[in-house]
Amino acid sequence: MAMTKRKDKVFNSVMYLIMVVASLIVLVPTLWMVSTAFKPNDEVMVTPPQWIPDAPTWESFIRIWNDYPFATYFANSVYIVLAATIISLVFSAMAGYGASRFRFRGKSAFLTFLLVTQMFPSIMLLIPFYKVLKTLGLIDTHMGLILVYISFTIPFCTWMMMGFFQGIPKELDEAATIDGCGRIRTFVQIILPLSLPGIAATAIYSFLQGWNEYMFALILTTSEEMKTLPVGIGQLNGFYKIVWNDMMAASFVSSLPLVILFLFLQKYFISSLTAGAVKQ
Repeated sequence: MAMTKRKDKVFNSVMYLIMVVASLIVLVPTLWMVSTAFKPNDEVMVTPPQWIPDAPTWESFIRIWNDYPFATYFANSVYIVLAATIISLVFSAMAGYGASRFRFRGKSAFLTFLLVTQMFPSIMLLIPFYKVLKTLGLIDTHMGLILVYISFTIPFCTWMMMGFFQGIPKELDEAATIDGCGRIRTFVQIILPLSLPGIAATAIYSFLQGWNEYMFALILTTSEEMKTLPVGIGQLNGFYKIVWNDMMAASFVSSLPLVILFLFLQKYFISSLTAGAVKQ
């Protein structure tokens, strides 16, 4: 008994140590980003490095809004990613519901095809997407990037939504049908409210994919009026110097929508992690 308790203590200590190390790996770069964002120019490259600036200032945050077209980049990202996320949620929810409730010829092949599309490296799709969008006249447009982003997210989002719909008993659909509800009304009024954790998890995934995407936004946009935040932040790298505090301030501001999104959807997202863990 004593040996078992000793092993449990050792195991718990090792787990806590691993958690501390993993937390440091994640938090240290973030804390350094925040620290650098509030440093004046003369404290950015001092030796030894300072974690806490002697004279914290908002100058970098003011410069990114006044000296760069940061507001344009931010607005473009919000518009493009929100539109892509909403469209992905609508279509993936309908596709996931249909795949979870109906049997049709080619269903397995269709679902397998959705997974296969996720296996190709995105760099392989860059030239085909460019040719298609150029033919359609959608290069350097918001709609072009929206189409690209939803093509990336809908396949996996469909699988995610299908998994959540499969956890909702089909008897609810049958009961709603007996009460006079059509298929669409059943889906909207009965099934969707019960799948809010799945919708939250899918929304977070889709939003993250679009918000952090850099390569396609860089290639498919050419004018300053169409560029997104990742591309705009990347352009803060100068030919002769890098303004690190401005870049860190821009990175800090660009991370705020993700934090806000997670805070609002946190309770649904956490419940989605344990959905189906206990068999009824």
